[in-house]
Amino acid sequence: MKLALGPLLYYWPRQSVLDFYAGLADSPVDSVYLGETVCSRRHELRLDDWFEVGHMLAAAGKEVVLSTQGLIESESDLKALRRIVRQTDFRVEANDMGAVRLLAEAGVKDWVAGPTLNIFNPHTLQLLIDTGATRWAVAPELSGATLAELRAGLAAPIETEVYAYGRLPLAHSARCFTARHFNLQKDTCEFRCLSIMDGITLRTREGEPFLTLNGVQTQSARVHNLLGDLPAVRAHSEVLRISPQGADTARVVALFRAALDGDTTPAEALAASRAWMVAEPCNGFWHGRAGVEQYVAA
Repeated sequence: MKLALGPLLYYWPRQSVLDFYAGLADSPVDSVYLGETVCSRRHELRLDDWFEVGHMLAAAGKEVVLSTQGLIESESDLKALRRIVRQTDFRVEANDMGAVRLLAEAGVKDWVAGPTLNIFNPHTLQLLIDTGATRWAVAPELSGATLAELRAGLAAPIETEVYAYGRLPLAHSARCFTARHFNLQKDTCEFRCLSIMDGITLRTREGEPFLTLNGVQTQSARVHNLLGDLPAVRAHSEVLRISPQGADTARVVALFRAALDGDTTPAEALAASRAWMVAEPCNGFWHGRAGVEQYVAA
């Protein structure tokens, strides 16, 4: 079973990003998604820099995928999107239907349908397969039971990637909640995200962690972690996605690899992962429950 490292959802300093990916060149991850998917104002790395990182990782034997933005807002965003679609060095992950259209018009026949396309039925997925998608990244809120039903309804199988670890990306907005947190306008945000490696935790009036603010993206406060559910997850997918976090991502990748290879049990891996997590775990969505729950089957 393959391990994939999802696109970096946070805004880190340039050298931190370069060091992060250099450190993963020898990791047991099979695929690496690169590029800015959250906010076009994040410019520590330009598209040419992502290409350079991609070539470094490809030389290390990794499959490299260029991810597109989930929310296209301007002509400059479209310009970058068109350039990603036209390049031929790396596979592309489409994260909005505009990217799907451009890939179809360009005749590209080997791309990834990203999780923000929100595919919840076999008819929509089959349409994307017919358009050229060869891998499908499942929306994190889809349950394992629904995923099994959806795959059974396809005319032919498609490589399926499940979001297995990381804060859940719940929504995108034209507003920047991080800027608002600092009483700033979006267009004059002073790039406050740059100093926040794992987002800003939003708490309820009772002080309980509720959500995480990440620029224009809203995430869960808890960390979605399917290490304990690996037997069921691997029965319905071929790829597991791990979302980068500010520290210890390589350790989390190694735990997933060890559990998949049988060097440790899923329960032991889940327990060990607690030391490297930035917040409490959850897995409710996979079990068809509230996403915030940490569910253990009786």
